[in-house]
Amino acid sequence: MKIFKGICLFLCLLVCGGLNAQNNFKPVNPNATPEAKQLLEFLYSIQGKYTLTGQHNFASDLARYDDIVYQKTGKRPVVWGSDFSFNAAAPLDSARKYQHCGPMNMLVPFTGVQFNNKTTKELRQGIIDEAIKKHKEGRIITLMWHCCFPTLGDDCDGSSIWAFSNGPDSKAWIELTTDGTSLNKAWKKQMDGIVPYLKQLQDAKVPVLWRPYHEMNGIWFWWCDKPGDMGFKRLWIMAYNYFTNHHKLNNLLWVWNTNAPRDIPGDEAGPYRYFYPGREYVDIAAADVYRHDYKQSHHDDLLKLHGNKLIALGEIGDFPSLEQYRAQPNWSWFMIWGYLINSRNGDDDAIAIYNHSRSVTLDKIDFSQNTYKLKQR
Repeated sequence: MKIFKGICLFLCLLVCGGLNAQNNFKPVNPNATPEAKQLLEFLYSIQGKYTLTGQHNFASDLARYDDIVYQKTGKRPVVWGSDFSFNAAAPLDSARKYQHCGPMNMLVPFTGVQFNNKTTKELRQGIIDEAIKKHKEGRIITLMWHCCFPTLGDDCDGSSIWAFSNGPDSKAWIELTTDGTSLNKAWKKQMDGIVPYLKQLQDAKVPVLWRPYHEMNGIWFWWCDKPGDMGFKRLWIMAYNYFTNHHKLNNLLWVWNTNAPRDIPGDEAGPYRYFYPGREYVDIAAADVYRHDYKQSHHDDLLKLHGNKLIALGEIGDFPSLEQYRAQPNWSWFMIWGYLINSRNGDDDAIAIYNHSRSVTLDKIDFSQNTYKLKQR
């Protein structure tokens, strides 16, 4: 009997130790700020038990969709997202095609196609000011970037970003990702344009869930559809090294954000594994789910690929059904994309998810000591 009890105790320690081991993952940046470390620890503390609610907002109106969530549910999301974005080139007829992503220099999508007459500096500073304000409320900040092809800076026709088959060929890709080339220098100049804003957040002790070059396994953006070691992985590692080692941006948690794989002609997204840069360069692996495509494999395969590290829903169009939500417990957060909180989701859908026992809303966050934790229940 003693031997049997000893074996049971050993197995328990082995299993429990294995489960707890995933809470000991460190940020991939060894010089991560205390705030970034604490945020990551908090996310691991709720892994598999809770999912943070989130909402994207555009540079033109930085609280618009958060307010709509509150109107629908009476609750505030925890994760606040925005986009460094780009300036859509004139004329308006061209800009209209790309309004769905919220170009900086346009009004929020589908409220009238019109330029807002604000400067890039003014708009991006607005994002930072709002992020600092939201952080003080206990919100978690996630930022992304629909960026033009590097030679165009921040001003381009949207077709430069949604390039499809007109994206860079293999020769241009190698030039882009080879240090010191003219294209690589243009890329660095473009990156340098947002570094001061991220440094403001670092100085303000705001950690950021940073998710650049999202949906890279799709076929639409200029950085998409480049599988293998010489493909997207090369760009990701270059960006990580430039921001982390060169610019010393230590407040970033690196979110590698795919699209949920799909086989839709003209709208394909390939398997996660062909674009994954490795666990040493990714803190959190995320997937974007649109078309209500909550296949169990999107959740399970991403978790397996990432070695049971954190996974999230970087963008979603529709709330999952309650059955899907229950079956996929490891999503650390979800973020509805801007206006889709209205156009794709009814009040009942929002209320059901926001009131779910697994969902964490802002009223459940204790940020009284400038650290994230759940309020005692």
